[in-house]
Amino acid sequence: MRKAMEVGGVVAAVVLIAFGIAAIVMGADGHSTVNSSLAEQKIVGTPDMTPSAIKAEAAKSGLDVSTLNIPSCSVANVKIENGSQARCFAQYMQIHALEATGGLYYSQMPRYATADGAGTNDEAKALKSPKGTPVDNPAREVWVQETALSTALNSSYMASRVSVFGIVVGVALLLSGLGFAILAIGGALRNEQSALRFHRPGTGEGATPAPTGA
Repeated sequence: MRKAMEVGGVVAAVVLIAFGIAAIVMGADGHSTVNSSLAEQKIVGTPDMTPSAIKAEAAKSGLDVSTLNIPSCSVANVKIENGSQARCFAQYMQIHALEATGGLYYSQMPRYATADGAGTNDEAKALKSPKGTPVDNPAREVWVQETALSTALNSSYMASRVSVFGIVVGVALLLSGLGFAILAIGGALRNEQSALRFHRPGTGEGATPAPTGA
């Protein structure tokens, strides 16, 4: 029985080590793929992508800075090559989009364009195309493009974090497997006495015998 447990311990150790190595390799490969894909896009942060610069620019454009989520990171003139930088760039993109739309999000802007540029949700008041159909508000396209690009950048950040998590799990599995191997090969199960022994009061070594009576 003890021999079977030792063999089982070795098998468990091998399985854990194999899974640990596989997780580390896959995580490292995923992390490298994210970084290389971002580098291929040749994205570079604009000079205003620092907390102080974007705050001043937003205030100058008429936005209420107190309501904005000003990024704490900086990617000004930095080539975007990893997930953290991609997420930071996406945060600045959102502020740029708000500057272009006067602080309005997609859902807050009128659907159709008007001659005065204010926009409207009334088809009758909207500008008409040569075919007689209402013209869509071009300002809303700013958010369509911003959302598409920022989603891709944030997905890169998420993929990067997942790959790092995979590497951490792989290291944990590898260490666990090595621990099992050491215990099994070292003969920890051959010891007839448990490493943690529990004694009843008065029965341990050096205990004073209990009185037998008068």
